[in-house]
Amino acid sequence: MSLKVGITGGIGSGKSFVSKIFKTMAVPFYDADWEAKQIMVTNASVREALIAHFGPEVYFNDGSLNRRLLSETVFNHADKLRLINSIVHPVVIQEAVAWADKQTAAYSLKEAALLFETGSYKTLDYTILVTAPEELRIQRVIERDTVSREEVINRIQKQLPDAEKIAKADFVIVNDQHSPLLPQIINIHQKLVHI
Repeated sequence: MSLKVGITGGIGSGKSFVSKIFKTMAVPFYDADWEAKQIMVTNASVREALIAHFGPEVYFNDGSLNRRLLSETVFNHADKLRLINSIVHPVVIQEAVAWADKQTAAYSLKEAALLFETGSYKTLDYTILVTAPEELRIQRVIERDTVSREEVINRIQKQLPDAEKIAKADFVIVNDQHSPLLPQIINIHQKLVHI
């Protein structure tokens, strides 16, 4: 049976970059954040719940999600963000488990930004955390998303601190531009393949 492995990291840590390296090693891969966006459009019960709580304008006439409206709605309202997460995350977690159960490789990888925050790490056999110094994370996100420093700090504060994630993670990859990434990834890969 294929091991279920999760990979996560705070915004700007480089978890998506690290995930791409695992994918090049033919590791079956599930992108929970991308899947969540699809589920918000394709899953009838999720759509109904979002419309019930946020109004029909949360979707455009063509059925696509009005992401801008939704992000503006939740930006400074933690309770509304929790509500959306309570609607979407259980469906994503359930679908990720069903997907992972079908895999036949030594292990499959699920990438999720909120792996520990949602509790979905409890459905996995192992977890990998990608870390980077906060200042480096801030600079990466400012450059990537062309947003203000304050906006990045606001996003970071909405996620669990790295210290709490490190305590829960089975493996930690340091992505600080000094520690070589590839040896860390290959070491974890080999351990998972031989478990």
